[in-house]
Amino acid sequence: MKKVLLLDVVGLTTDALAHMPRLAELANRGRQTHMNTILPAVTCSVQSTILTGRMPREHGIVGNGWYFRGLGDAMLWRQHNTLVTADKIWDTMRREGDYRVANVGWWYAMGAATEVAVTPRPIYHSDGRKSPDAYVRPAWLHDELVGSFGEFPLFQYWGPTASIASSNWLIGAAQGLLSHRWSDDENDLTMVYLPHLDYAHQKYGPHAPESAEAAAELDASLAPLLDDAEN
Repeated sequence: MKKVLLLDVVGLTTDALAHMPRLAELANRGRQTHMNTILPAVTCSVQSTILTGRMPREHGIVGNGWYFRGLGDAMLWRQHNTLVTADKIWDTMRREGDYRVANVGWWYAMGAATEVAVTPRPIYHSDGRKSPDAYVRPAWLHDELVGSFGEFPLFQYWGPTASIASSNWLIGAAQGLLSHRWSDDENDLTMVYLPHLDYAHQKYGPHAPESAEAAAELDASLAPLLDDAEN
């Protein structure tokens, strides 16, 4: 099996691709420039459909959260993999052979049967403070990532202060895994979540000059990772 790099470039559109020459070159090579999505077109639902090959009504992820009637509360961005009630791609892979999978930032990473998992996971202090951190498995990899790239930039990950910083951190983590920087283990499938473009669209609109700039910025950050993956 060839090694596969699976990128979730959230908010990617044909218009955005026009400002992303490195990614566009890859798409053109595969003759794939037409893009569709599912409904609801939100992160958790789409990712779960990609990973299971099933629609939200089948895998159960019908949005980025649920309203829990018993609690009278909406709970968003839950993180455990058992919420996805269908076989994932790594389940199918394991039935065919001894394959390794690395999840860098894709949602529902906690409890997933992947060899590597990296997902934002803040620390909540008793005085109400929230500190940036990430849940990382294997545990020793956490300190390697923080030592190389600093603490996960949680406050630049989403919301009004979202920036390229979080996508760059995830790209750096993926590059390290592909290059065996921390381990000689080879992953057959490396999945990387890149949120930067999505938040530019949300803040400025998908056709705004700022969104075009964000697309170009992300493409430049992605270029070294794509080069590593092809070599």
